[in-house]
Amino acid sequence: MKCYFYVWLVSVLPGKLICKEGNSGPTHESLKAVFDLQPFRPAENLTNPTITNISFTLYAVLGVAQLLSTFLWLRLVGYWHNEFLVWDPEECDGVTKISLPVKELWSPDIIVYDVDDDVSQACPYVYVNHTGHIRWDRMLRLVSACNLEIFSFPFDVQNCTFTFGSYMVSPALTFKEMSANSRRYLEASGEWELMDILGETSILQFGVDEWDIITFWVVIRRRPVLYVVNLLIPSSFLMLIDILSFYLPPHSVDRASFKMTLILGYTVFLLIMNDLLPSTANGTPLIGIYFSVCLALMVISLLETVIITNVLHHSSMKYQEIPKWVKVIILKHIANMICYRWPKEAPLPPRKAPEDKPESTNSNSGPWKESELQEQWCHVGYVLDFLLFRIYLLLISCYALVIITMWCIWISQS
Repeated sequence: MKCYFYVWLVSVLPGKLICKEGNSGPTHESLKAVFDLQPFRPAENLTNPTITNISFTLYAVLGVAQLLSTFLWLRLVGYWHNEFLVWDPEECDGVTKISLPVKELWSPDIIVYDVDDDVSQACPYVYVNHTGHIRWDRMLRLVSACNLEIFSFPFDVQNCTFTFGSYMVSPALTFKEMSANSRRYLEASGEWELMDILGETSILQFGVDEWDIITFWVVIRRRPVLYVVNLLIPSSFLMLIDILSFYLPPHSVDRASFKMTLILGYTVFLLIMNDLLPSTANGTPLIGIYFSVCLALMVISLLETVIITNVLHHSSMKYQEIPKWVKVIILKHIANMICYRWPKEAPLPPRKAPEDKPESTNSNSGPWKESELQEQWCHVGYVLDFLLFRIYLLLISCYALVIITMWCIWISQS
């Protein structure tokens, strides 16, 4: 049967399509003979392989889901040679290219791997050159699944893989040319920026069958301006306000209420901005840890205010003597360490009244003593407030330095 078919094929198609005078291009009769051979590979000698060359242009990244499910508009161009579609332009009124229905011609079995969904806008025509080379443009809307590395969000770089396979396939353009073409379309559009397109060819073997595989790595980087403006800068402003709140009088109850209001506002801010953060089971982004630590620092700041308020109001219930170890550690050593300046009008330490004094003299020393103890407890509270404030500043400075250093390292590496 193969021999009979080959003889019939040669008799029908002598090598070139027939063009008649008055026709712009090959005749319908000669093309009809090619259409009848649509199920068969277009090679006069079946031992000659039909190689398909492919390339694509990345137009846009339309969205990112939990596993970097990217909606990509791809331009898949398949080039292959149809030995039956050859004609002489001089005999065909100078026609060098025609379009034919793709369903009437043989098409290669190009398979796209690593794809969850393929919502394609099919192009019904192919473009045929007079040499028999065919170009097939297809606009593909692919939903690819790649592992989402979000730890460095919003300064993250993602690497998505696309794999094309066929029996005989090779790239039509170099990977640098594909990257340059795609970068022109993605240069000023969307949230993502194309960094590079890499690739390699390999052979996949299934028993005695061998498939050519082309693997593309699309490296894209997120544009962080939106998240820096909407997340990092407002959060930094709220932390700055929390630091400045330490300059409120520590003996005033307004400081505690102000800090509680600030924490409430920061919590509402996190709830509103939660939709902007990527969610995935692979890990937590560093910016999420940053927000959590900022909230924890605000809570620590509130606890510090509660402690200072308790110390400053210690004498409101009972005017107790300050323990000796408190005077030595806090009023002497810690005060000198943090360079605490004592007010000029600070009262002297209380003195015991002589035992031989009459009771009338001791009765007048009560208010004076209560005022003196209150002043001393106030000094203890101020010293602790100065100390805790500097420790708080040190924690925030070290934390900010670590975060900025890590992000700078990732940016330089990307």
